[in-house]
Amino acid sequence: MSDVEVIRSRYRPERITTLFVGESAPASGAFFYHGNSAMARHMRAAMEAAGLRGTADFLDCFKGYGWYLDDLVLTPINRLTRAQRREEHRASRQSLARRIAEYRPLAIVSLLLDIRDIVDAAAVDAASNAPRYAVPFPGMGQQGRFRAGIARILPLLPRA
Repeated sequence: MSDVEVIRSRYRPERITTLFVGESAPASGAFFYHGNSAMARHMRAAMEAAGLRGTADFLDCFKGYGWYLDDLVLTPINRLTRAQRREEHRASRQSLARRIAEYRPLAIVSLLLDIRDIVDAAAVDAASNAPRYAVPFPGMGQQGRFRAGIARILPLLPRA
């Protein structure tokens, strides 16, 4: 198991109420569960803006809600070409479907619009009837669209 997956497993809630699905951990070594990635910064800010942040550490609060961030692809792909990334997305569908079936989330959020169709298909493959949402990744000038989208859905997401 990679270092990323070991750290991710430490933050896995006993009952996953909302599954957030990213594309993959970045090749840079930054990672949501290290708290040093763009996604972590923007998710923390969105939760604070929605009043969903208590006195606990951000990642402990995220876990306490039963929220869990997993990735479609379990190896970094952000340095691949667009075509290579799409192939990795398609190749990872069944792996994600198995994890969704295991997690049994009450809601699923795609954290990149380009993976929404694959995440939706994996949820169907897993026989999940959880409501599904999608927001743009908060990079490449999409930070405002991410903030608006996540602000709209945060109040709708199940929490432990």
